[in-house]
Amino acid sequence: MNTTDSLKTVNEWTNKSVERMTSFGELNVRIFEKMAARQMDAVNLYMDHSMRLMTLATESKGYNDLFKGQVEATKELSERVMADSKATMQLVGEARDDYRVWVEKNLSEVSEDLRKSVAV
Repeated sequence: MNTTDSLKTVNEWTNKSVERMTSFGELNVRIFEKMAARQMDAVNLYMDHSMRLMTLATESKGYNDLFKGQVEATKELSERVMADSKATMQLVGEARDDYRVWVEKNLSEVSEDLRKSVAV
């Protein structure tokens, strides 16, 4: 391998590395956006719950109504949190799979490039 071939190989590796890092960054952004949306959903859920409790506190006719309303609101909140937690765990599983696929794909490409370089 002469100098021109070596520089060509280094240039190709550099371009491919930039493409890999770009695709990795895009993957990170997609996952971050999904996670940020889940966080905003959680914040909205707790804000709705707080508003419901405030409404109960101002509109209840007595302590029994207030207590029953709080119990019901907390029960509904717990059920929604569990459902959202399951959805979030599914999202985390998908992110894990996306990262695994990215790593496997790029490692196979790097291995192939190295085999080509050594063969030359």
